[in-house]
Order: sequence, then structure tokens, then C-alpha cells
Amino acid sequence: MTKRDWLQKSTVAVMLSASLLMFTEGGHAAAAQTVDSQSSAKSAEVINIAKTLIGKDYKYGATGPSSFGSAGLATYIFKQVGINVDDTIAELYKAGEKVSEDNKQAGDLLFFSSTGSGAPSFMGIYIGNDQYIYASQGEDAVVLKKVSDYTKKLVGIRRVLQDTGTTPDPGTTNPETSNIGDKVIEAGKKYLGTPYEYGSTRSNKKTMDCSEFTMWAYRDGAGINMGTGGTKAQANYVKSHGSYTTDINKLKKGDLVFFMSYKGWRESDYKNIDVSKQSMTHVGIYMGDGKLLHTFSKESGGVKMTDFKGTHWEYRFIMGGRPY
Repeated sequence: MTKRDWLQKSTVAVMLSASLLMFTEGGHAAAAQTVDSQSSAKSAEVINIAKTLIGKDYKYGATGPSSFGSAGLATYIFKQVGINVDDTIAELYKAGEKVSEDNKQAGDLLFFSSTGSGAPSFMGIYIGNDQYIYASQGEDAVVLKKVSDYTKKLVGIRRVLQDTGTTPDPGTTNPETSNIGDKVIEAGKKYLGTPYEYGSTRSNKKTMDCSEFTMWAYRDGAGINMGTGGTKAQANYVKSHGSYTTDINKLKKGDLVFFMSYKGWRESDYKNIDVSKQSMTHVGIYMGDGKLLHTFSKESGGVKMTDFKGTHWEYRFIMGGRPY
């Protein structure tokens, strides 16, 4: 081996050793930076959503999307970014990690007591720069306030964003980056096979009719409470709270789809029908790719996926949309 060859190999060995040392000693730091980066992104997402809700109505116990209670505001916002939290102040006050006032970060939950001590009576979300957003009973709306104006009433801070740096398994859908439509569909698919019962009670999930199924899918997947009404009530909710279309080609994944009564399986059975005068008797969820997720009879096997395009479901279509 020449002196030149020896020097080249020695240099490579030193570089490899240095790289390995950096990996073993710095790996945890790099991973921590990744987690911090993702956590910061999540905080920014929480803040952006919170800001869009300023001015929404206050309603005790409400969890959105048009009105909110004190805890319901946090429940709704974190649900939108893929984090499930409880919907009461008492439970949220025990969630995540306790944080001191000096170490609070954007996205942390702030808890206040009207007396300045004891159990919290209202709460909000810190968005940085001495500001927080909360649903105010006194002002009957979601409002923006300065933390410094409420320091004497602040009784605790909790952080629930510390575990947002995990990486999903390859080939799976990351619920934190999925849109609301995807989340609703995934939530609905968990009920596949649930037995059908016309007029089923909304108090449990043992059986479902079409509108109870869509009710739970939107509550579980998007944190949106459309109430306990039937198909017509959900259609009215979509019209008053969201957006809708009567063009079947403009449907988006996760949209609620409303149908008229069955009149036959052929397209010709629905010719010359004034769609605007038909009652909405069924609702399902559009999955994209010409598929529906819904439940419509005991004989069909309960909640299931069916073809949409080229079937009587397409011919019965009245409108579709989303309640937000």
C-alpha cells in the first residue's frame, strides 16, 4: 500500500467514525427537533382554526361548529387536527401536562376561576403574544382577550400537544393530515355491519337508521353535532351551516347525500319527476369513486358500502353537501 492510499483510507475511516458518532450522540437531538417542529406546526394549526371561530355564538355545552361552550371550543378545535380531548372543563383540567405560567406556549389550554382560586369555571386556548381565545358566556360569543388582563383569575395551564411527533406506519393514512371528509368516512367505516333499525334511538349505537349513522359519523370524525333529527333536519342543517349542491358531479368526499323515495331500479322510473318537489327520505355519505357509505334496511345487512353511479341511488339524488 502506498502512502497516498493509506492516507485516503485513513481519511475515510475518520469521516465514517465522525458520522457514526454524530448519529449515535446526536440522533436523539435530531429526533427531538423533528418532534418540536411537528408540534409547532400543530400549534399553528390550532391557532389558525381558533382565530376563524372568533365571533361565533356562545352556547352552554355546545361543541360547534356554529356555537360553542367554554370546553366545547377546545374539544372542537383539537378534533379538527386529529386530537381527541374531553368536552368538560373538569376533565380537560386533568389532561396532558401541567405547565407553569412562565413556560406557556401557543396551543396550551388556560383555565380560569371567577374567584381566582379553586376549580376553574371557564377556559381558553393561548395563541401567543399575551392573547387567548375563549367562548365567553358574558359576551355571548367566542372572543379574543389578553392573558395579562386575567392573570389574577388564572388557576392552571395544561399542554396536550406534546405527543404530536409520532410517525404513522407506512401505508396508513395519517389522521392529522387528512381532511374532514376523509375523517368522516373513516369514522363511518367503523360502523360497518351495525344492524339497521328504522327510528332507532340516538342514545346508543347498537342499531342505526340512516340519519343516526350520519349523525355519529360526523360527530366522531369531525366533532360536528348536527343534532338528533332525521334526514330532513340534517338537510336543513347543511343548508344553514354549510354548503350544498344539486349537481351530482360536484360532490366531494365526505359530503352528506340526500335522496327521494324509491320508485324503481331503472333510470326511466325517475323521468319527468320534479326533483324540487320530492321529499328527502334517505341520507348517506359520499365516499368518492362512485361509492356510498350508508344504511337503509335490515335485509341489506346494516351499514355498508354500495355503488352510487349507475344505480337507483344516482337516479334518486336530490342534493348533497357538508355541514360546515
